[in-house]
Amino acid sequence: MYRRSAAAAVLLAAALTLTACGSGGEGKADAEAAKPKPPAASSVPDPADAPAAPASPDAKPTGPVLPDSKLIPKTGSFKANEKQYLSGRVPEKMDPAAVLQTGQESCQRVERTAKRDKDAATGAIVAGEIPGAKDAITYLCPEQKPILDAASKGFPDGTRTSPAAGTYRALTQATNCTWEAKGKDGAVLASGPEAPVKAGEKITAAIPAGTATFTSAGCYAWIPA
Repeated sequence: MYRRSAAAAVLLAAALTLTACGSGGEGKADAEAAKPKPPAASSVPDPADAPAAPASPDAKPTGPVLPDSKLIPKTGSFKANEKQYLSGRVPEKMDPAAVLQTGQESCQRVERTAKRDKDAATGAIVAGEIPGAKDAITYLCPEQKPILDAASKGFPDGTRTSPAAGTYRALTQATNCTWEAKGKDGAVLASGPEAPVKAGEKITAAIPAGTATFTSAGCYAWIPA
């Protein structure tokens, strides 16, 4: 009798463990599916897969920095555009080459993503997924300025106050993107999408004049349509 009860207890514990593991996996899968995604699917890693930068994407050091006269690499020399990028950006006691490498890596991420999908590159900059993209493109890879110009007209997912009226396009693959425009009195002026979105369909939002707040969720980033 005792052996039978012990065996039953062991089987019950194993069943509970398997149930808990299964539930956790499903919850994680649901959470991943709900994340806003950049516009294209590809084997090339998306900038959105990388951890978000803890500081402002284009923030410069707040402490003492190396003067321009000391921006000298251990070997070789910096080009004029590289010196411009590094000016006011290298903390004291830090190798300027390491800071330059960070900017070069940002350029590489923009270039790689833009080659696959320009909307994906634009959205990554708008969403702040590529640290320092603005200065990196300006000084280190100016050929990507069309991507930067497009991103400068957009805004990220979330809440935006006093948006310019017009039609905007969401840079996402997700079908759970929703948006709402409200006036100063809190009344809903417009919302969408009006119908369920199918995979691959573009999502647009018409922001009326007089909109005080535009709020979106699951949309990643917006640019003028």
